[in-house]
Amino acid sequence: MRMTEPAVDVSHDGGSPGDPTPRGLDLDRLAGWLAAHRPELADGPLRASLITGGKSNLTYLLHCGGRELVLRRPPLGHVLATAHDMAREHLVIAALAPTAVPVPEAVLLCVDPAVIGAPFYLMSRVPGEVLRTRAQTDPLTAGQRRDLAWAMMDTLAALHTVDPAEVGLADFGRPEGYLGRQVRRWAGQLDRSRSRELPGVDELRDALAASVPEGANAGRIVHGDYRLDNLLTTVDPVSVRAVLDWEMATLGDPLADLGLLLTYWDVLGDSDLAEGNPVADGLGPRAGFPTGGELIARYADRSGVDVGPLHWHLALGCFKLAVICEGIHYRHTLGQTLGGGFDRIGDMVTPLVEHGLRAVRGN
Repeated sequence: MRMTEPAVDVSHDGGSPGDPTPRGLDLDRLAGWLAAHRPELADGPLRASLITGGKSNLTYLLHCGGRELVLRRPPLGHVLATAHDMAREHLVIAALAPTAVPVPEAVLLCVDPAVIGAPFYLMSRVPGEVLRTRAQTDPLTAGQRRDLAWAMMDTLAALHTVDPAEVGLADFGRPEGYLGRQVRRWAGQLDRSRSRELPGVDELRDALAASVPEGANAGRIVHGDYRLDNLLTTVDPVSVRAVLDWEMATLGDPLADLGLLLTYWDVLGDSDLAEGNPVADGLGPRAGFPTGGELIARYADRSGVDVGPLHWHLALGCFKLAVICEGIHYRHTLGQTLGGGFDRIGDMVTPLVEHGLRAVRGN
């Protein structure tokens, strides 16, 4: 998700039904709902722009009541169950506000789908940049890339050291059996997104299910999709301004976050998939950042978590990302995606499955 340079900009004053409205956002209904629930945000014209970059939930920049806010809603059409829960996102960023984990301010939640066609929430706009492409990361110095990688891992360590009970998240998830449920959950998501033959994916699913580790670290807050381009950052000075995209957060084993991060970093970011990768082509060793091994060492030093062997968690990360990409591919074939780059997402599924099979076998 990129919070600067929106690709689409449309304005609506709430009173002219013929004015254009961003797809997925009913500005007339939204203006009326804001007037009823937060009148100060309905003072003056309501303007909205679709923010580029997101491949899942839809994100808009709103200008309302003299403020800039960000609205998040689920994607259009085919939605994977529990993967786009707005109330969970709103809850977790509100809970983390007083901690060392940087998050936007949670402003308002609407669970009534009648307002804009789906549940949504509003959060503050945080200045910063999402780094996703080589065009963005190539101009950085070697020191900036190293410091960004360390800041990314220090922020993840800060998240995993938060006591869920102390921030009101003791019941946010069921940590017992988390890893086994992850395999079953993503297998179910895959079944709901199947539209073509996917060689090896059932073998990977079965191998993961047959070798679930103990999960000794269970019970910590897991982001569920942690990577550099889900952070708002600055580079002068280097800092993480906010962690974004909490749609899959829960309580579970923090090694799942590490496995998925390594999938982005080492599998996608240090292989032939890195070139022009539609998910994030500016990440990983090929883009001049530290290796995945160096990231894990930094995290272990800051968090105190026993990272142990990560090959199973890497395989789970490959399986999970393959399922996510297949779901996006399926929505794209139905014409239910907004923005560019979706036509190549489906090409990533088979290589991810192949990497996952090698990892689960310990190769």
